[in-house]
Amino acid sequence: MFEQAFRNIEDLLRNKAGCTTELDYTEQSSWLLFKKYLANLEEDKATAARLEGKNTPSTAT
Repeated sequence: MFEQAFRNIEDLLRNKAGCTTELDYTEQSSWLLFKKYLANLEEDKATAARLEGKNTPSTAT
């Protein structure tokens, strides 16, 4: 599961960003995973707030 996700990220970075080695795209991969984590965290908090009947501010993604 995770292996395929990392291969997809590697392929995108090699083809689109011109990265040639693992060292070239380590920073980009880490940043993408961090942004995904933050997006999921925000979504979880919004869902929890809706379940509690609270209003949540809308954010641009």
